[in-house]
Amino acid sequence: MVATTAPDALRNTPDEDGDILDSIGRWLERDVRPHVHALEHDDVYPHEMVEQMKALGLFGATIAPDYGGLGLSATTYARIVQRVSEVWMSLTGIFNSHLIMAACIQRVGTEEQKRRYLPGMARGEVRGGLALTEPDCGTDLQAIRTRAVRDGDTYVVNGTKTWISNGIHGHAFALLVKTDPSAEPRHRGMSMLIVEKGPGFTVSRKLEKIGYKGIDSAELVFEDFVVPAAALIGGVEGRGMQTALGGLELGRINIAARGCGIAKAALDESVRYAQLRKTFGKPIAEHQAIALKLAEMAMRTEAAIALTYNAARAYDQGQRCDMEAGMAKYTASEAALANATDAMRIHGAYGYSKEFNIERYYRDAPLLCIGEGTNEMQKIIIARQLVERNRV
Repeated sequence: MVATTAPDALRNTPDEDGDILDSIGRWLERDVRPHVHALEHDDVYPHEMVEQMKALGLFGATIAPDYGGLGLSATTYARIVQRVSEVWMSLTGIFNSHLIMAACIQRVGTEEQKRRYLPGMARGEVRGGLALTEPDCGTDLQAIRTRAVRDGDTYVVNGTKTWISNGIHGHAFALLVKTDPSAEPRHRGMSMLIVEKGPGFTVSRKLEKIGYKGIDSAELVFEDFVVPAAALIGGVEGRGMQTALGGLELGRINIAARGCGIAKAALDESVRYAQLRKTFGKPIAEHQAIALKLAEMAMRTEAAIALTYNAARAYDQGQRCDMEAGMAKYTASEAALANATDAMRIHGAYGYSKEFNIERYYRDAPLLCIGEGTNEMQKIIIARQLVERNRV
């Protein structure tokens, strides 16, 4: 590991959180790192690791103890995500989408919904996901077309969702739908349902990706799919957009923590390699061109870590943190992408080889600039909130 000036991801935590982080660190080194190359390149779903994550309690990381979870803070959760991402980022997607769904239920769901779903989700017996994106809309969520029409004590759902994490191996999803397409403003006609797989709910296909292998990303199709009205999160129509955006605050902190993990892993491996690789009679770390890259990589990593944990602390304090989460997500994802690129240049042909980790970082990092709201959208959110919070 490369020493840094900012607090390391595993320091300055309460004893109980430190124990959890230590356990996860040992698991990563013992049961994950030796198998990443084979599973990632073959794009194999890591069933055994999922079972191990259940035992570690990761599927209940941020779920309240009253419902069987660990009740970890967003700050500790971000540390976990960073640590896991340093070894294999794909694993974080398996439990993060799940925990965003759980957060939606825990924050605005009815008590009956909490009691029904959260204990099973905390144990990992029910694995969830967030179904927002559609073929014709991603960032502009108000443009979704999936309809849920009320029919007595049920809703009938028709539509398609795409790029849904856990779509194949998940069991239940928080589904964003239009319940009143004529509503103005549009978000007032949007609601969120808890849906479980059944007749009329089809996983149409697995979506192939250049990176982020192992985790299943799928297209979901709903054709006259019947959902109980009691599955409406919070029991009130018209609150789906707010519920989704609230979940995305935690999601963006997660993306930022992933970026920190990739940025740091790329930095660590580059610092090590630059001291071992020699050209013109000396380690390449002593060549100014390489030294400048290492310095820039370190600064990007430090900035990403600082902003990520600032956003996590704001979330833990119950503050509105869309600006902080946007800053963290933007900075950390761009740091991951830049560091992965510089790491490939530092490693030369070895960075381009499948025998080294660098090419995986290079394939995984771009997703972070897109997922949970594009980085261009993050800058718009930041600017709007900057003005809103500093009115003259």
